[in-house]
Amino acid sequence: SLAYLHRFPIDELKIDRSFIVGAIEHPDSTAIINGIVGLARNLGLRTVAEGVETEAQRQIVSRAGCDAMQGYLFSRPVPPDQLADAIGHRCAL
Repeated sequence: SLAYLHRFPIDELKIDRSFIVGAIEHPDSTAIINGIVGLARNLGLRTVAEGVETEAQRQIVSRAGCDAMQGYLFSRPVPPDQLADAIGHRCAL
């Protein structure tokens, strides 16, 4: 519910995977992605797209101006003890 945008102290909006998956076949999904990114920007929030699995999806989300993406295009889930190696950095977990 959009009402939560005023009730909770949030700093980012996550774009649901269902919109990302449908963006290739359904222009309405792309319009919703663009709308979410625009809303977030106007509220001073970051956006994260979940479920990005293909290069075509990445391009759509990137063109929309999304701040961050996650999904199988970038990596399968990684156990915490292997995270530093997976991202190529040493970090304390």
